[in-house]
Amino acid sequence: MTVGTLPVWSRTFSYAIRSLCLLHIIHMYVYEFTETRGESMLPTLSATNDYVHVLKNYQNGKGIKMGDCIVALKPTDPNHRICKRITGMPGDLVLVDPSTVVSHVGDVLLDEERFSTYIKVPEGHVWVTGDNLSHSLDSRTYNALPMGLIMGKIVAANNFDKPFWDGSRHSIWGFKWIKNTFVDASAENN
Repeated sequence: MTVGTLPVWSRTFSYAIRSLCLLHIIHMYVYEFTETRGESMLPTLSATNDYVHVLKNYQNGKGIKMGDCIVALKPTDPNHRICKRITGMPGDLVLVDPSTVVSHVGDVLLDEERFSTYIKVPEGHVWVTGDNLSHSLDSRTYNALPMGLIMGKIVAANNFDKPFWDGSRHSIWGFKWIKNTFVDASAENN
């Protein structure tokens, strides 16, 4: 019995399937480049035409820190994903709604209950908020986010509304690094 060579179309099809499988594995477990929409992360991310670079080795909350930007499945609708910043780690005591405006009418303090409501972030969860609190549905709405819903950490973004090259070495299509903005005040005082 002799084994003949496969026809060209069969080899081409085989290589195409293998390439697609490799791309799928990279997309699921290593790296993702995806579009974001919405005003919740202004000014860090634009409302439209921002594409984020997501590292998947941070899935399920591995290695994340306070102040990191993440992509996660939305707890109230797992068919949608969210981009938010981590503002509370497991065991942290967080103010539920820091955007609440406390106002006085005479000597009466209005909305005192919401302004003074704190929650301890449960183990295996994080507290997430958008950078633009007035336009963000986040942990203030759906409570602490289970770390198992975290898909990865956002490390950079491209804004395709910007020109391809603006003369700067570091700005091709509006490329920018997404920095961790957390400042530990207790560490600064020491």
